Amino acid sequence: MANTYVCTGFPGYLASNIVEELFFEGYPIDKIYLIHLPEMEELAEQRVAELAKETYVDRQRIELVSGDITKPGLGLDPSLRTKLERETTHFFHLAALYDLAVSLTKAWRVNVQGTREVNHWLRSFLKLQRYLYFSSAYVSGKREGKIHEDELTHQEGFKNHYEYTKYEAEKLVESEKKHLPITIIRPGIVVGHSRTGETLKFDGPYFVLNMLDRFRALPVIPQFGKGDAKVNLVPQDYVIKASIYLVHIQKSKGKTYHLTDQAPYTAREIYQLFSDTYLERRPKLNLPGTVANQGLQIRSIRKKLGIQKEAMDYFLTQSEYDSTEAQNDLQGSSITCPDLTSYVQTLIDYYGRHKHDQRKHTSLL
Repeated sequence: MANTYVCTGFPGYLASNIVEELFFEGYPIDKIYLIHLPEMEELAEQRVAELAKETYVDRQRIELVSGDITKPGLGLDPSLRTKLERETTHFFHLAALYDLAVSLTKAWRVNVQGTREVNHWLRSFLKLQRYLYFSSAYVSGKREGKIHEDELTHQEGFKNHYEYTKYEAEKLVESEKKHLPITIIRPGIVVGHSRTGETLKFDGPYFVLNMLDRFRALPVIPQFGKGDAKVNLVPQDYVIKASIYLVHIQKSKGKTYHLTDQAPYTAREIYQLFSDTYLERRPKLNLPGTVANQGLQIRSIRKKLGIQKEAMDYFLTQSEYDSTEAQNDLQGSSITCPDLTSYVQTLIDYYGRHKHDQRKHTSLL
C-alpha cells in the first residue's frame, strides 16, 4: 500500500534531499506534500523542477503547499488540511532556523512555536504511521562527557539560541510520544554529501576552510589552543539515508537516535586534515585559544576570517555522543557513517569550486 508523505521545510536542502531519496530508494509513494512559506513559492517550484529532471523523481506525485508552521493548522487551506488529516501516513517535520547566530525571538517563533503547532495539528491525523522530528545532537548544550540517546533534560545551559530552542522544541515532541508515533533524529554537525561534496551553506566546519583560505598567503599557518575536543561531523547523505530507513521500521517508534560519527576526530585533527588537504601545508605556529576567542569578538576580524564567533564553541566543548540505539537498529541496512578521511577531499573540492558563491555563505554579524 502506498504512503502519503508531508514534509515541512521545503525547499530547504534537507527536505529536498529527503524527497529525492524516497524516490531513489523506491518507497511506495502515493503523494508527497511539500509545505513551503508563501514567499518561497517561486524557489519551491524551481526546486521541484530540478528534482523532476532526475529519472526516479515523479513530478506527478509531488504537490507544493503554501503554509506557515507558526500558524494554527500551519496556515493551510481548510479543505486541504482535512484531506491531509485523512490521508497522511508519514509526517516529516524539518522546518527550523539553523543559524547559530539567530536571535532568540526568531528562533523561538519558528523552532518552538512552529513545532507546537505541528504537534497540535498531528493529533487530528487518522492514519499517521510515523512522525519524524528532526532535532540535533546539540540539544545537549554545554553538557560534557558521554551523552546517550535517551537523555534530554539538563541544566547546563546552551551555547546559542539555536541549541536552546531546538531543546525546547524536542521537549514538546517528547511529551507527545504517548499520543503520536514519533521518531526523533539527532544528527551531529552535518557537512556536504560524501560522494559529491554538495552542501547548501558553508557554515559550521566550513568556517575553518574560510579561515584557512585567508591564511594561505601567510609564511606559517597558525593553529589555536589544545584542540582536544572531539567534533562530530557527519555527511548529509548518511543522515538522509539513515533517517528514511529508521522512520520506516516498526521498532523505531518512540525512539530517539543520534546520527553521529562513532569515531570522531578532535578539533586539532580536523584543522590539520583540512589544512593538509586544502593548502597542502601543515600548521606549525601554536597560538593560545584565547587569541582566537578575543579576536572573534571583533566584527571586522570575523568578516576578514569568514567565521562566526558562535562556531568556535563547537571546537571546545568536550562532548561525546553515544549512538548505540541507532547503530543497533541500522544493522542489516548497509547504512554506515563513513570516516571523515574518506570524503574530506570531496568536501574541499566542492568548497574550492563554490567558495565565491555568496549565497552559500552565512552572515557574519
